[in-house]
Amino acid sequence: MPKSKRTPRAPIAFQIAPADPHAHLFTVSLRILAPAHNQQLCLPVWIPGSYLVREFAKHLQGLVAEQKGRAIALTQLDKCTWQADCQANTPLTLTYQVYAHDDSVRTAFLDAHRGFFNATSLCLRVLGQEHLAHQLSVQAPPHTADWQLATALAPTQIDAQGFGLYTAAHYDELADCPVEMGRFWQGSFDVAGVPHRFVVAGAPPSFDGKHLLADAQRACEAVVALWHGAGATQKDLPFQNYLFMLNAVDDGYGGLEHASSTALICTRKDLPRHSPGQSRSNDSKPSEGYTTLLGLICHEYFHAWCVKRLRPASFASYQYQSENYTQLLWLFEGFTSYYDDLLLRRAGLIDDATYLRLLNKTINQVQQAPGRRVQSVAQASFDAWVKYYRSDANTPNATISYYTKGSLVALCFDLTLRAEGRTTLDAVMRHLWDTSGAQQAQLGSQAPPGSQAPPSNGCITEADFAAALHTLGGRSFAPEMAQWVHGTTDLPLQTLLEKTGTRIHEEPAQLAQQLGLRVAESGGSIQIKTVLRGGLAEQAGLAPGDEWLGLETGGQGWRLSRLEDLWLYAPPQRKPGSRKAQAKPITAWINRDKRLLRLPLHLPQTSTVQTTWRLGVADSARLQTWTGQQ
Repeated sequence: MPKSKRTPRAPIAFQIAPADPHAHLFTVSLRILAPAHNQQLCLPVWIPGSYLVREFAKHLQGLVAEQKGRAIALTQLDKCTWQADCQANTPLTLTYQVYAHDDSVRTAFLDAHRGFFNATSLCLRVLGQEHLAHQLSVQAPPHTADWQLATALAPTQIDAQGFGLYTAAHYDELADCPVEMGRFWQGSFDVAGVPHRFVVAGAPPSFDGKHLLADAQRACEAVVALWHGAGATQKDLPFQNYLFMLNAVDDGYGGLEHASSTALICTRKDLPRHSPGQSRSNDSKPSEGYTTLLGLICHEYFHAWCVKRLRPASFASYQYQSENYTQLLWLFEGFTSYYDDLLLRRAGLIDDATYLRLLNKTINQVQQAPGRRVQSVAQASFDAWVKYYRSDANTPNATISYYTKGSLVALCFDLTLRAEGRTTLDAVMRHLWDTSGAQQAQLGSQAPPGSQAPPSNGCITEADFAAALHTLGGRSFAPEMAQWVHGTTDLPLQTLLEKTGTRIHEEPAQLAQQLGLRVAESGGSIQIKTVLRGGLAEQAGLAPGDEWLGLETGGQGWRLSRLEDLWLYAPPQRKPGSRKAQAKPITAWINRDKRLLRLPLHLPQTSTVQTTWRLGVADSARLQTWTGQQ
């Protein structure tokens, strides 16, 4: 580390050492300059952006404390809170280890090739002092001279590889800046004069970094244009720099948003690749996997505005020790899901046909979930803590995703506003940004004394969204809010889409959907994962966990290795004079808990079952007024 003047200690100072990569252990030292008498400390149970109690304290071990060079007692008060038997205003030091072997964006990971952590997994909260400045010192593992470090935290005293001392204004900022370590590829680009850095861990030799940077830049520019217009400048953006941290793995996908960075995971084969001897064509279409990655990049970047600064009022100050409830995830996650693919289209990264295919997939996911008639999207938001992240065989029957249906709610509002001709959802989102003080909001803190930031400081309620619709749309949208957000009736998708120049084809669903099943097929075995409510399979008595062995029809028995083989052994037949194909009842042979069951099952009439949509372009000019408009 270069020589410099001694940096004053912050009130709260952490030192992180990747002490034993083979054992996946971080060693953490915490120094509290002026602790309270019997200071309490707590490790978060969840991380903002991922609404599930994950119990990070289960990986903490070996916690000890000392003051004035003497060991002091620690009392555990609950699953994640400790109290130190210490004096007030005398420096207190705690040391402990954290097991880190979760290769996700939410927690912490360490081995001999890579390190990653969120402070919510490693850094205890000093209760009563969370608002004070925090320092984070990160050491490089031994014998890793080529390792680098990347984080959005403000550097105070670091070496050329990025290791050293960083500063956060408070615990919320520390918690919002994950750290990536290891041997990674990196590149950069500017958007509206603001530097953006991209680091990629685990990339294969074929990885085309220039391709990724160029496409990510176009996606980011489309996001900035939506929030700030085509002429946005450096002062318009809510951050001074931005960091993408992408971990490429054999099989994985996901992302987690932060105020000035994001952590991403993708499959290596979905990264863009060099084509030796060939130049990239602007007309070449990206692969489906790469398009999905670009959508993820756009989604998490959009969150820097929507949910990190413009956010639910209940997220004004995070409660790290318990669930933080809101009914607005349909807006903050759902609307972000609407814009991620739409902005790829506006950036020219995909064409109209590809965008409609992606939208088509979302529509079918919602329409094929019986839970859409049971749970409203507002209820789904509130229940995220116990339902969305804890899915089981009954989830499709009892719940709906605030991501997918929320994105369709956004679609309906946008197309309705456009059809009425007064405004668009783009304008509504910008209005919320401008009037809520989101452009001045700092995550988890109130406006500083003397600030001119509006009192809401980026926090909004459902009433604020409804008021913005009324102000810009020229009427009350209370009926739509009641039906689309708080109701369980189907959305008016067909009417609205056809007005935009979209053609809708209805096609027979796949056999599993017609039967009311979701199955997994492997090695000649058909495992039933879900039985959909009201379907033919439920009427026959099939259950999750069953193995479908075969069938009996016409006095003969047949072994099944694939579900589609049903039509091989029980083909639909037409009655004389009838245009409708009909199938005879069959008997399904089922293995349930090593018991063989014979269940009567009626097969569907394939010519009349039409539950799947296929979207196409009917009028390109009309469609462009929506998909091509900034």
